[in-house]
Amino acid sequence: MNKKLLIVDDQFGIRVLLKEVFEKDGYETFDASNGKLALSIIKKEQPDLVLLDMKIPGMDGIEILREITKQELKANVIMMTAYGELEMINEAKRLGALEHFSKPFDIDEVRTRVQNFFQSEL
Repeated sequence: MNKKLLIVDDQFGIRVLLKEVFEKDGYETFDASNGKLALSIIKKEQPDLVLLDMKIPGMDGIEILREITKQELKANVIMMTAYGELEMINEAKRLGALEHFSKPFDIDEVRTRVQNFFQSEL
């Protein structure tokens, strides 16, 4: 069975890059540009892992995490942020985010973190 990965970012280029990389690695990938679409995909597809941008217009990453918790959706989340906002990062961890990485990111580092997550799930 394929491992499912959801990429949530309002920047089209980042979604395309990550989707392409992780599809080549054999993951079934989905992408969303906003919180409403992300929550819909989480409900329908139940991805194993969500790469979630912290700053998204409309519903930001923290609000999406709150909705995941409120709706009792099963989702493992790694946050992405271009901002070193310690308070938001701590809130994300309190809401269940596994970890975070900063943007701009090293694609090999992101791939390694995703691979490590799936290996730990075995």
